Amino acid sequence: MMVDLRQRGEAVAFSVRVVPRASRNKIAGIHDGAVRIRLTAPPVEGAANEALISFLSSVLRVPKRDIELVSGQTARNKVVSVSGLSAEEVEARLRSQL
Repeated sequence: MMVDLRQRGEAVAFSVRVVPRASRNKIAGIHDGAVRIRLTAPPVEGAANEALISFLSSVLRVPKRDIELVSGQTARNKVVSVSGLSAEEVEARLRSQL
């Protein structure tokens, strides 16, 4: 079970599968190289995207401004980019939440 991490210049990108309207925010595992994240927010008017960035900010211990939603703004499958961390650091911090 590996997270598919890609180096994008100074940032690290990875795929996320969001499960909205969950009972609590948590990382629910890794599926097909994507990190599955359960969020309490509904998928309305960007609420789930904001919740995702907030949640990843706390899990990865980086400021929200260092997390960018690269693609999938309106889809469950998204690509997220994180600045300021190496691929190894991102993977270690995600794994510590499993």
